[in-house]
Amino acid sequence: MIENPILVLLTFYSLFLFHGESKIDNQVYIVYMGAADPTNGTIRRDHAHVLNTVFRKNDKALIHNYKHGFSGFAARLSKNEANSIAQQPGVVSVFPDPILKLHTTRSWDFLESQTQIIINKKLSSSSPGSSSDIVIGMLDSGIWPEAESFSDKGMDPIPAKWSGTCMKSSDFNSSNCNRKIIGARYYTDPDGDDDDGANTPRDTFGHGTHTASTAAGNVVSGASYYGLATGTSKGGSPESRLAIYKVCNVGCSGSSILAAFDDAISDGVDVLSLSLGRSPSSQPDLTTDVIAIGSFHAAEHGILVVCSAGNSGPDQNTVVNDAPWILTVAATTIDRDFQSNVLLGNTQVIKGEAINFSPLSKSSDYPLITGESGKATTADLDEARKCQPSSLDPAKVKGKIVVCDGTNDDYSTYVKISIVEELGGLGLVHITDSEGAVANNYKDFPATVVRPINASALLQYINSTSNPVATILPSITVMNYKPAPMVAIFSSRGPSALSKNIIKPDIAAPGVTILAAWIGNDEKITPKGEKPSLYNLESGTSMSCPHVSGLAGSIKSRNPTWSASAIKSAIMTSATQINNMKAPITTDLGSIATPYDYGAGEITSTEPFQPGLVYETNTLDYLNYLCYIGFNTTTIKVISRTVPDSFSCPKDSTSGHISNINYPSIAISNFNGKDIVNVSRTVTNVGEEDETVYSAIVDAPSGVKVQLVPEKLQFTKSSKQLSYQVIFSSSLSSLKNDLFGSITWSNGKHNVRSPFVLSM
Repeated sequence: MIENPILVLLTFYSLFLFHGESKIDNQVYIVYMGAADPTNGTIRRDHAHVLNTVFRKNDKALIHNYKHGFSGFAARLSKNEANSIAQQPGVVSVFPDPILKLHTTRSWDFLESQTQIIINKKLSSSSPGSSSDIVIGMLDSGIWPEAESFSDKGMDPIPAKWSGTCMKSSDFNSSNCNRKIIGARYYTDPDGDDDDGANTPRDTFGHGTHTASTAAGNVVSGASYYGLATGTSKGGSPESRLAIYKVCNVGCSGSSILAAFDDAISDGVDVLSLSLGRSPSSQPDLTTDVIAIGSFHAAEHGILVVCSAGNSGPDQNTVVNDAPWILTVAATTIDRDFQSNVLLGNTQVIKGEAINFSPLSKSSDYPLITGESGKATTADLDEARKCQPSSLDPAKVKGKIVVCDGTNDDYSTYVKISIVEELGGLGLVHITDSEGAVANNYKDFPATVVRPINASALLQYINSTSNPVATILPSITVMNYKPAPMVAIFSSRGPSALSKNIIKPDIAAPGVTILAAWIGNDEKITPKGEKPSLYNLESGTSMSCPHVSGLAGSIKSRNPTWSASAIKSAIMTSATQINNMKAPITTDLGSIATPYDYGAGEITSTEPFQPGLVYETNTLDYLNYLCYIGFNTTTIKVISRTVPDSFSCPKDSTSGHISNINYPSIAISNFNGKDIVNVSRTVTNVGEEDETVYSAIVDAPSGVKVQLVPEKLQFTKSSKQLSYQVIFSSSLSSLKNDLFGSITWSNGKHNVRSPFVLSM
């Protein structure tokens, strides 16, 4: 499928000859050459021969060779060399190696309590010791194999389909892999230090261990973080196997991420989980976005790729990993909170949110001042009230609990802790909404976050007495917290910068203070006098992503013939938009959540196993999508290994046609209220009954008319796949804001819901 790949590689080789003895000590570039052709042995041999020749000429030039799932390589090149290669036929793109970043117990019980229907438990849960042949691949910071979450007790032998490997290092050997962790690879950072912990599958950071146990960790009772969040730790698919691809250490190299995608496709994974991504301020196109490239080829091989949406909320247009072939996950809270309250001298209790192990007395014995009262002589009053750097007087702060105003302030609680602690302060009360419902971990230092809505009584008390006193109580676990779920403040929001004609994120899942396995030697999270914890509480879309990866693994295990897009559809169309107060889900700042916040809604833990209907988004949909965003037929035939020879881009390829790809949600941009817009969808009956009728239920915003043709879908044994049209029209002269609604197909047992967005 590649246009003259041998010429490309020979040109690459000639560049080295032309430059003679010059050192190739410039940055690493990725050369993306589209699809691999596994049927042509000659091309594979020539590819290997030329790259080996280059490698022999300069053993530091070649970094990675991509040949399983797609074609290309990463190498150290000068800018001129990179530009020359980019001009050659068959090369899709050449771009500098980007550095991406990580998006960083009770959750599964909470999801189960939110279920709206009861189904056969044999189809949705795993008995202890059971195992399946499903493999979840984790592209992250490695693994701590000794964690109990990764024991292989009672598991069956490694599936015969698996062709991965367990790489060895000085601190990781073959016995660290087992029937649970069936593969472990690491990728040397091309610009890293040999001693920085990169050259091992072992996790030295904790993130990869946490996400792996969230996705597929065993059922482990008695887990907690120093007594907080005590309960049973378990992953979304405890019966699944794990394949570890360590691509992150300090950062996550794009060339390593592509190498991991390439290996995972060859190894035989079923689901890939990536809790990492680029910054929303960086907007690469699809030919230079390493996650979009790798996940496209994974999707071609039938692998479902699940990615975190990013931690740049609550601003709009911040969602990343937003290609349509990715299942993009936002983060929500669960019904558990960690409170560290402030006890005042008048016995009032002010609600605070934090994780801390305060050594202070539980009696209100400590002097309490505001930052304004602790102002340094030369400081600005507003800066002192907010406890900003160099604004406080050590003599006034020492031995006191300081109340800092954090409204409309860019300095985090952690920064203010360091300021107050350095000046001898005993504790910090930070008044702010900027951290939403996230209880951050302050370890030993008595610090807590108070919402502005709860702060008036605190400030009134301070102003009512000449000798205000208080204490900050150590954290407690609060269960059955309401409302939940709420969309986390940090969770990145849509609409997608890539295209407003597809709703992103796709789905939401628990991602706030999630308890999961951790590395066993981390002193950074250890309170004084304690041993390192085997578990940790972490927040981020990094934590929500593996919830969905685990759920997908279990669905695949019970429905092995389902495609990746069918699983994605089942998860999305069975989502809920209702919280545990039977009210619409909100953000943690109180507003009603929309599809830009949570996509189709919060995942449910049982409904996706029997969704009734699924939307199959096939490769042809993705190829047409590439046409609609501006790729030409020639380039698409280089990129894709599955494109039919007869394929060509539609003559009227415009971005508006993206709304017509067979996606489980609907988004229409440039909706001005004057035109009638018609989109089509096709659904496949995967329910228990061959003979069934689904009727349409429309929830449309005021002023918008939504007509379905037909209004009923009648499935039979011979008609398992049916199509329908959705006709949008409006009496509005123009849109002042984006509008949200939904279309639900119901047969009385299954409710298959698709959200829609009409944007300006």
